Amino acid sequence: MTHTTDLATSGTGDTADRRLVDLVLALAMTLAVAVVIAADRQDAEHDKPLAYLFALAFGALMFVRRRFPRLVLVLTVLSIFVYYAFDFPPIGIALPAVAALYSGAEADRTRWAIGAGLVLIGVSSYFRIEEGLPTAYLLSYELLTNVALVAAAIALGASVRLRRESQFHQERLRVVMAEEQAREAERRVQAERVRIARDLHDVVGHTMSVIAVHGNVAAEAVGRDDEAVRRALDQIRQATNATINELRSTVKILRAPGTDVERGAIGVAGLSRLVDGAREAGIEVELAIDLPGTLDGAIDAAVYRVVQESLTNVIRHSGAKHASVVVRADGGRLEIVIRDDGRGPAPVPGGPGTGLVGMRERVTMLGGQFFAGRGEDGGFVVRAVLPMRLDV
Repeated sequence: MTHTTDLATSGTGDTADRRLVDLVLALAMTLAVAVVIAADRQDAEHDKPLAYLFALAFGALMFVRRRFPRLVLVLTVLSIFVYYAFDFPPIGIALPAVAALYSGAEADRTRWAIGAGLVLIGVSSYFRIEEGLPTAYLLSYELLTNVALVAAAIALGASVRLRRESQFHQERLRVVMAEEQAREAERRVQAERVRIARDLHDVVGHTMSVIAVHGNVAAEAVGRDDEAVRRALDQIRQATNATINELRSTVKILRAPGTDVERGAIGVAGLSRLVDGAREAGIEVELAIDLPGTLDGAIDAAVYRVVQESLTNVIRHSGAKHASVVVRADGGRLEIVIRDDGRGPAPVPGGPGTGLVGMRERVTMLGGQFFAGRGEDGGFVVRAVLPMRLDV
């Protein structure tokens, strides 16, 4: 409501300013022509009141110069001709026409203004020559003066219009850039939501797999092996606690997206925890990490998610007994390889499972390559190649 009121007030103020400018211009034009008429002492005084009516007419035309710039030009030129036809005191041709010429150029009617100026100068020069005015005087003084005044009026009007158009285009460009920045911010928000959704899927999926496996172990060991039940329940407790902590961190990020919240050990440093969970599920997992230094945050998180999803598939679907996880630098690239001796993920009707699709999308988005399929020696292989650093 306030914004609408401000716009309305701004529009009203702009209209009032224009009317004030037109009023001042009309008064200045009337006064200037009237002063020139009054300064002439060769004509009879009884003729001057009629001449003053033309001064008023030249000024009155300024009130419609914005709405009808071409009509004002035509009427001004005709009025000048009629004025001199009555043999009123000389007032020149540029003085009464200068405001009309300026208004025509300002209203983007520059051709009309130039045409009107040429007509005035041409007709005036013709009659001045017919009156016997020396050609040398006409060319050296009067013609140059009239041409200079006409050209200056048209140039000033055109420059004002061009400056106004430039300001308008700059404002439009500013609005377009602001809109584009808003769209870009919205795209970043959507991308962040997709990333968070993928992370939550990976976290919850892995945790549920661990819970399911250790829950089955505890159910089978109840009454027979209390120590196995205790270990299974302890693994469930650790998995749920870690997931709850990560979900809380995610909520903090959603509440304060501008902050850099630590989201737990999501990276190469957290791979040992994933491997320990798989080992507790009954799978012998070997972990080998050979990296020269730290990784970019997005690359580090991608390594963790690829290994997490791969081990989740191993636990849930493969029926494997052994698996290996290798993370190493190879010729400026980062290679992640997860192998197992199982049968691989269960086929999904209509295409690969969402876990493999998510891994492929994540790796591809970071400029890497992804492969998942049967190994040459049997089992299932997930291989991802990522850059060591992201280009800025």
